[in-house]
Amino acid sequence: MLSYRHAFHAGNHADILKHYLFSLTLDYFNQKDKPYCVVDTHAGAGMYRLNSDYSKQNLEYKTGISKLLAAKTLPASLTTFTALIRSFNANENLNLYPGSPKIAEQYLRIKDQLRLFELHPSDNKILQDNFSAANTKQTKIAMSDGFEGLKACLPPSSKRGIVIIDPPYEDKTDYQRVVSCLQDSLKRFATGTYLIWYPLLQKPEQKQMINHLQALNQTNWLNITLQVNKPSADGFGMYGSGMYLINPPWILPQLLTEALPFLQQILCDPSEGASHLDYRIT
Repeated sequence: MLSYRHAFHAGNHADILKHYLFSLTLDYFNQKDKPYCVVDTHAGAGMYRLNSDYSKQNLEYKTGISKLLAAKTLPASLTTFTALIRSFNANENLNLYPGSPKIAEQYLRIKDQLRLFELHPSDNKILQDNFSAANTKQTKIAMSDGFEGLKACLPPSSKRGIVIIDPPYEDKTDYQRVVSCLQDSLKRFATGTYLIWYPLLQKPEQKQMINHLQALNQTNWLNITLQVNKPSADGFGMYGSGMYLINPPWILPQLLTEALPFLQQILCDPSEGASHLDYRIT
């Protein structure tokens, strides 16, 4: 939906979970010298100013990235992630939070490719500005529907690729579009690594989507959820988020088993928070 602006939520608990897993996946792909392509179907603005009117309205980053950066002791993988966020900010200040496009840019080598889709005209303009100095052969930005645009990107010529999909889910059809998109994508590029972010809501669509995704690929998947507080009594509101990965890096379960208790302790309500990791990797 074109009414959604991620700037209201930049740097919150859901961003941390999403971008932490994304950065781990990018780092894993860099362990091989072979090139790869990253496709972001819902790229957003690419970079967010935490002192903007959007961010100051809800101040969600204060219960998200601010708390993580203030943590004294973290596992190595989370320390690497916090160093990445700090690299966009000067003098220990927290003024900027990178979206997935700018995080990907930090990891990509000159032979890798980045394909970004953002349909919202205002966010697309900001995204274009944030990549104005980028190598146009490496990074291409389109103001179009990422679900549809992904088709032309698969399979990548390198035969190695990461796809990150994180629609706002304000429209219930997004859940089914995610499933349909993955069904088509796996036919085109069965060995790709796909990362799907989703909100934890008291609605049946989320669980149905996960069940459908597991049916598409039953042998190589990972599902992680972070519940920051308990579901509300009135049944409304997001109480956490999850990431579902198809063909995840095999090292993720070990890294997440170590990091997840820290994320829960830092980001979740002490009496209401919970986390869960489930996977099948062959």
